[in-house]
Amino acid sequence: MTKLEELTALLVNEINDFNKGVEKLEKISEQINSTKIKMDLTEYKSIIEEHQKQMSIHKNMMEGFENRFNNKIKEAKIYPSWAVVVFVICIVVTVVSISMLILK
Repeated sequence: MTKLEELTALLVNEINDFNKGVEKLEKISEQINSTKIKMDLTEYKSIIEEHQKQMSIHKNMMEGFENRFNNKIKEAKIYPSWAVVVFVICIVVTVVSISMLILK
């Protein structure tokens, strides 16, 4: 009988410990549910606004660079104008001199 009494006492102690654990968990759960966490976003908002300003400035600079680059590409020529004029004059002079030699 003593073993049965010991087992019963052990079971009663375990059940009491389990009930205490459940009560503690319920208290913790109530504290978690009652606690509201609020975040202060004002600092982050100012940082994000500053970043947006910097990004818009950077975007404007990139668009300006792109416009200047596109204008340079449109104005770009393979040969300078004076070289083309000299080449055409040389061709004309050569054709005229060859035609004069042939006609003489």
